[in-house]
Amino acid sequence: MAAQQSARTSPSVLDGLTADDVVAEATRRRTFAVISHPDAGKSTLTEALALHAHVIAEAGATHGKASRRATVSDWLQMEQERGISISSAALQFTYRDTVFNLLDTPGHADFSEDTYRVLAAVDCAVMLIDAAKGLETQTLKLFDVCRRRGLPVITVINKWDRPGKDALELMDEVQQRTGRVPVPLSWPVGLSGDFRGTVEPRTGAYTRYRRVASGAALAEVDVFGPDEAAQLEGAAWTEAVETAELVAEGNGAFEREAFLAAESTPVLFAAAALNFGVAALLDVLVDLAPPAGPRVDADDALRPVEAPFSGFVFKLQAGMDRAHRDHVAFLRVCSGVFHRGMVLTHAATGKPFATKYAHHVFGRDRETIETAFPGDVVGLVNASALRAGDSVYTGTPVTFPPIPHFSPEHFRVARAADAGRAKQFRRGITQLEHEGVIQVLRSETRGDQAPVLAAVGPMQFEVVADRMDREFGAQVRLEPLPYTLARRVIAPDPDVLNRIPGTEVLRRADGEPIAVFTDKWKLGRVATHAPEAALEPIGGALD
Repeated sequence: MAAQQSARTSPSVLDGLTADDVVAEATRRRTFAVISHPDAGKSTLTEALALHAHVIAEAGATHGKASRRATVSDWLQMEQERGISISSAALQFTYRDTVFNLLDTPGHADFSEDTYRVLAAVDCAVMLIDAAKGLETQTLKLFDVCRRRGLPVITVINKWDRPGKDALELMDEVQQRTGRVPVPLSWPVGLSGDFRGTVEPRTGAYTRYRRVASGAALAEVDVFGPDEAAQLEGAAWTEAVETAELVAEGNGAFEREAFLAAESTPVLFAAAALNFGVAALLDVLVDLAPPAGPRVDADDALRPVEAPFSGFVFKLQAGMDRAHRDHVAFLRVCSGVFHRGMVLTHAATGKPFATKYAHHVFGRDRETIETAFPGDVVGLVNASALRAGDSVYTGTPVTFPPIPHFSPEHFRVARAADAGRAKQFRRGITQLEHEGVIQVLRSETRGDQAPVLAAVGPMQFEVVADRMDREFGAQVRLEPLPYTLARRVIAPDPDVLNRIPGTEVLRRADGEPIAVFTDKWKLGRVATHAPEAALEPIGGALD
């Protein structure tokens, strides 16, 4: 702690910047993730936020998946073809002098690992709920992850321009199924499917929306006082005001302390495809969301934002620049100032490496970055030694908590469809393993030509097959295996488990022995047939 105390009082951090300068820059940052069940409108909202911040000229995800222009955050070929988010995307933009680092995440449960990694890097989450479907399975799982991480959550009821559930019913659902008290900061005027605007419960102001260019451009907005609103909207206005007052009586007024403590969740109503209510979300993020602050390290000590530089890698991604076949390590800056070209220490190995190629990433596009502050996300190009969860620093050493593996439930043997492409096959499998797209398990018996791919969900195998073909020119054959459970083997000799039918011991790239079982009955036989073996669950499951 003495080293951290000296860092706080150091008059100079880097290039003439003082500790107060770093704190001021950190205070300007809002680093958040957009999360939801599939098809709730995540990528559409991401596009709308970028449009409102004037960093793109026209929103893409506004006309339905069959005809939509590709969104800036969905840049993988497979994402554009299927209209789903597969990889997380990082976007940085400025609004009201606040720097946003927006991390768009996959919604599909099959890509839970990627979402979990992103949630380790943010300070707040925006949870999107489909007005017609309410809280769905994946939504609840993500709420639980946010609860375990202590993340504040802003809830956005999306697609209010379409027929859906009653607003009061949705409020009850949020409170009963998440445990967080929903406190509306806006309330819809008009039933779902007839979205006219919103009333601000605290002031009674009415914001009326009119769509422009089918939602590809900013909506036209008019603001009226309560008396004018009553004349304009009549019974719809009266009902909205009375219902908002009813919710306020039951749930209380908004308190920022309860929001930051993950006890309550502010609620907004929106139609992201029409750009209704999007500016209100940006204002809430500026005014209420937590700025970049001290991060807890692996020893449960706080690393102040003005301490020497530190950060951790939460994601790796290749295939973003096919011309150069590079890969990018996404780094969350936790403390100090990042300066391109600085030499960092890799906490896992103690070895130094330079950061000559550093970028801000905006979807697939990127630009060279010279400096970054706590809360920012930096793309380190070709930092091949880094893995997801790795910590880096200068000066005072620090290691941040690791990002756990998820327990796989689906297994396939991968083989090169063309034996003549074996080299490309091995390179591709290694690269996708490096990125965390898939878990790769190996054994001496199977060899490198037939690794076992282990996944949380079966769609991960489709991504592997697609990227192996497109990026590495190595088509693969995937042969199902009967295994459904996996456990870490911690003692003493993993190979004793191979004697049990329906069981196999494989190893991850980090050398960790993993036992896989066809069913829970085979797992139960370990106590009888190999009592000396010690097993434990693989951490990080969303269940």
